[in-house]
Amino acid sequence: MIGLTVEGGLWTITLNRPDKANSLTATMLEDLVSLTARAATEGAQVLVLTGAGKVFSAGADLEAARAGLATSPLWERLSGQIAALPCLTIAALNGTLAGGATGMALACDLRIAVAGAKFFYPVMKLGFLPQPSDPARMAALIGPARTKLILMGGQKIDADTALAYGLIDRIVDADALVQTAHDIAADTLAANPAIARQIKVMCSPD
Repeated sequence: MIGLTVEGGLWTITLNRPDKANSLTATMLEDLVSLTARAATEGAQVLVLTGAGKVFSAGADLEAARAGLATSPLWERLSGQIAALPCLTIAALNGTLAGGATGMALACDLRIAVAGAKFFYPVMKLGFLPQPSDPARMAALIGPARTKLILMGGQKIDADTALAYGLIDRIVDADALVQTAHDIAADTLAANPAIARQIKVMCSPD
């Protein structure tokens, strides 16, 4: 349910459970952790995260969440690994991004989304905390007040609002989503990998 295509230095990871809105099971999270670890050691220059169907991810599979997945350390491990990757990372959001799946998108360098995407993170309503790094990463993009609006105010925002806030970087047509990600990746793929990695370090706020 997690797909990988590798074209030279371009790695594309696809959440592929569209019949369940790409809701994530423990096995899927483990696969994502494994693949992002491989990307760090096997020469990925650009990593694109996307989904099959019309939803990027609804977050945790509900049955799995009730069984303990909602508080699994796998979520934080995954987002931490993505954030630490030396390559350019792009979340190509083919639709709505919800709940715990938000962490992997926040950890990416860039986020592009289709016009119909919605964004919400209703963990408080469900009786859980967000993953530890997610509030700070979100606040770094959109500010503390807007982060509280989403995490504490329970607001669901549309793609235009997400773009205005800075939560995403571009809205694109659905049929051009992956190609747009590849177009953004082109200069990095053509560059000296060491130079590209150093530029990423220089862009870090730390």
